[in-house]
Amino acid sequence: MADSSSPPERPQDSKDDVLELNKDLERMTEGAENISVQLTWMAYDMVSLRTNPELGASLRKLEDAHHRCRVAVYGDRDQGPEIAATTLTQM
Repeated sequence: MADSSSPPERPQDSKDDVLELNKDLERMTEGAENISVQLTWMAYDMVSLRTNPELGASLRKLEDAHHRCRVAVYGDRDQGPEIAATTLTQM
């Protein structure tokens, strides 16, 4: 009678299966690292905005100035860089 206390033997994994597993683990690790970086930047932004409330007002002023410049350069709000590029190429 066979000894039932020994663990069952696992089939040997092929080299392709191991490589595929390593690739999957690398992709998952990279995804986790990317999420970690995004969370770090979000936390940094929150801390910088809370410690310097004037920064938010400055950013809003900068966005308004950018919008006014775009309107001045491209004319109507509906027009964008693609319209200006076609106008420049026609000159």
